[in-house]
Amino acid sequence: MRNNILAIAAVAGALGGPVAAQAQGEITTGVVRGGTVIINDADGIAVDQRPAFREYVIRERVPTFTIPDRVVVGGILPEAGITYYDVPQTYGATPYRYTVVNGRTVLVEPRSRRIVQVVD
Repeated sequence: MRNNILAIAAVAGALGGPVAAQAQGEITTGVVRGGTVIINDADGIAVDQRPAFREYVIRERVPTFTIPDRVVVGGILPEAGITYYDVPQTYGATPYRYTVVNGRTVLVEPRSRRIVQVVD
């Protein structure tokens, strides 16, 4: 049985299907146009910092941008019309920027505009 599960996981990985592994940190996965994206939360907002970060975003009155697509990890945001903000050092060092899309706070890779974390 264990060999069957490993074989299925290997085939899914080879075909570009989402396969997640859990180590000591929390892992977020998503599928983007046929490829799998795995983001380690160590690069984003840590679980224990998320409530404070959400409160910060509300206090800053960051406007929400509306897009027709679902807001999911791996999604690409439009090129124009969205403003990105630096994440304060208080919430951890991160190479990403944040914004609010469809009422949800997201971390975004600035160059590609790819959503790397939905901060819920």
